Amino acid sequence: MPFLNRTSHSQAGEALLWEGDAYLPNSSPERGLNEVGLPALLAQRRLCGHVDCSNGWTMPWRSRRRPIFEDQWGCSGRCVLAMVREALRREAGDGITRAATTPHRHRVPLGLLMLAQGWITHPQLQRALEAQRRNGTGKIGEWLIAECGLEAEQVTRGLSMQWNCPVLSAEGFLPETMALVMPGFFVERFGLMPLRIAGSRILYLAFEDGLDASASLAVEQMAGLKVESGVLNEVHLRAARRRVLQCDSVETKLEAASDADTLAGRITAILEQKQPVASRLVRLHQYYWLRLWLEEGTTGKLGRLPISREDMCDYVFSVGPQS
Repeated sequence: MPFLNRTSHSQAGEALLWEGDAYLPNSSPERGLNEVGLPALLAQRRLCGHVDCSNGWTMPWRSRRRPIFEDQWGCSGRCVLAMVREALRREAGDGITRAATTPHRHRVPLGLLMLAQGWITHPQLQRALEAQRRNGTGKIGEWLIAECGLEAEQVTRGLSMQWNCPVLSAEGFLPETMALVMPGFFVERFGLMPLRIAGSRILYLAFEDGLDASASLAVEQMAGLKVESGVLNEVHLRAARRRVLQCDSVETKLEAASDADTLAGRITAILEQKQPVASRLVRLHQYYWLRLWLEEGTTGKLGRLPISREDMCDYVFSVGPQS
């Protein structure tokens, strides 16, 4: 019966199909999705992930086996679109979610904290603040180093007390592995740096001058690892950043969407064209990050982190009017 193999696509998805998005999978047979943390598709029936699906299709009785979006199979393009829209609503969050992931702003200023610890004098603090006002730029820690001769390690210790977090070191840093954790765009844009993985379960994420709970949560959800955040000496962090950005990373495409509906259609079109064995969506501040695992064997033993850039793809979307 020909209609059994017919895939329905939303108008939004069809309108946003772009040339170059088609993915040609390798010739390896379908053996299951265990390598990306999913049950083998040929070993069990799977219901459509859209809760309001009216088709009643299950796997493997329908020939369509992909795409898989956030551990769920969609029996048609229409159902995938509904799943994507729900994921976008989740990532947009509500007041409770935003409050839980927004960094706490009421902290003792770094200069006052270091003054209270006896690490600087009042005249030194005044000199640094005056230089900061006069130049109209720079962080107070930078001016304490430049004007008062403080060591960078002292400023980093002050930041760790201000944010109640550990001071991290670059020991054990493997740039080739860390370059696969997230798009380099986020490393440059938000000043965060994946440092290393401990015990195959904890990813250490370093920041230069203050933690970002929202970014940490997004990385944790995407990587499938517990994230521990801390501060890293500015010199060491910038050196690590240079090394990471020089390494091969997952191919990343930056795109813009005018609104959430357009974004949902575009993501659905990508999923329908690429046919990933796994995919996941998270929001990192104003950006939406879609990661695709295109074939089996793309992850190792470290959460959901890829073992190489092969058969992987990242998309980073911005939404709304572009300046």
